[in-house]
Amino acid sequence: MIKQLIKKFFGNAESKPAKSAKAKLKTLTAKEHGIDPKFVSTNAIRVTSTLQEAGFQAFIVGGAVRDLLLNVKPKDFDVATDATPEQVKRLFRRAFIIGKRFQIVHVNFGSDLIEVTTFRGASSDGSPKDEFGRVLRDNTFGEQIEDATRRDFTINAMYYDPATQTVLDYHGGIADIRKKTLRIIGQPEARFREDPVRMLRVVRFAAKLGFDIAPTTRAPIAVMATLINNVPAARVFDEMLKMLTSGHALACLKQLRQEGLHHGLLPLLDVVLEQPLGAKFVTLALNNTDERIRQGKTVSPGFLFAALLWHQVLEKWQAYQTSGEFPIPALHLAADDVLQTQTETLALQRRIASDMRDIWAMQPRFERRVGKSPYKLIEHPRFRAGLDFLVLRAASGEIDQETGEWWTAFLAADMSEREALLNSARTVKKPTSAPSARKPQVKQLATDGAPETEQPAPKPRRRRRAKKPAASE
Repeated sequence: MIKQLIKKFFGNAESKPAKSAKAKLKTLTAKEHGIDPKFVSTNAIRVTSTLQEAGFQAFIVGGAVRDLLLNVKPKDFDVATDATPEQVKRLFRRAFIIGKRFQIVHVNFGSDLIEVTTFRGASSDGSPKDEFGRVLRDNTFGEQIEDATRRDFTINAMYYDPATQTVLDYHGGIADIRKKTLRIIGQPEARFREDPVRMLRVVRFAAKLGFDIAPTTRAPIAVMATLINNVPAARVFDEMLKMLTSGHALACLKQLRQEGLHHGLLPLLDVVLEQPLGAKFVTLALNNTDERIRQGKTVSPGFLFAALLWHQVLEKWQAYQTSGEFPIPALHLAADDVLQTQTETLALQRRIASDMRDIWAMQPRFERRVGKSPYKLIEHPRFRAGLDFLVLRAASGEIDQETGEWWTAFLAADMSEREALLNSARTVKKPTSAPSARKPQVKQLATDGAPETEQPAPKPRRRRRAKKPAASE
């Protein structure tokens, strides 16, 4: 009777330990899990072996284990240990403690970085939280089983010991990998409230891995999506950048829309993707990005966000011109509006915002293909990105193909071929966003970003003949 009353009034309090107690350890041998040791980072092995030789437990953990089980070579390796951050730091020459919410150690081996975390304990009710329940700081250390329960998804909660080549699985992660299912550990509502970024991670992993989201994990997302607004903008930007550079950027954005998570991140994305030209442009840009990632090439964040936000800029650019602004000042005003709005949401870094401005500002300059203007433009440090952007605009049908083809040929040509291209170039084309007829035509964008305009040619002066001195009387 007393137990029933306790459950009636304090049922939620008792449910938490019950859930964590369900963690059951399953140990998989090398034959059972099939991980190929040649895919394991030698530096990660150095970290685990150094910690183990010092008397600590140490395992490769998280996404690296997930990728190894999927026969994919991981990009990053994380290590989990029962050593404290201070103890880890003392064992390695180039190790640095970072983090406020939860302290971790970065161990550097040249350009390679191994992230080492101490096993986290059960979340404390006394941990600082904001008014919505998001955990602000939690440096509670604990046992491995507690650490496994604190991780977000079952497929990320497995531990690999390179020394014994065994995998420890507490929450059925290996079964979910084989079923291609993404499942959060614990109660989804509580886990999303602790850290709303987990909703974005659900989308990224589902799109990247081609996994289905478990119904119990998906159900609360639509209702709790607004909690993303309470996350620091820098963390949201980092997660968005991971999506866009995952090699599955287009799939991630489609999944964002499907789960209703794009509102507030890219609020006009729906409008853009509903416009034929906008949808084609964004699709081409993201497909090109995914292909570059697959080829192992670098990707510019500035180019990515410039592409995603271009049609917002284009719409405002045309609106400013309609209200009477000159084309180039109108473009700068449009860029200011869009960047100001998105910086508040995504915390765009100054360097990235500067790259975006350069790419956008170059687009009208491509319309002028006479004189020395093309030679000056190809010296611009962002010319290659600006040209790639122009080619995307042409491929999407926003401008004609000839413009992109001419500039591509001009870049690859030698001096004599360039002169021939200039001689065959047509007169300046009508801009995509045509300036008002009463405005002077834009000549080119000055180096400081201010517009130069063509002034009417001065009328020739008539020279006066000097008067002969009058003859003296």
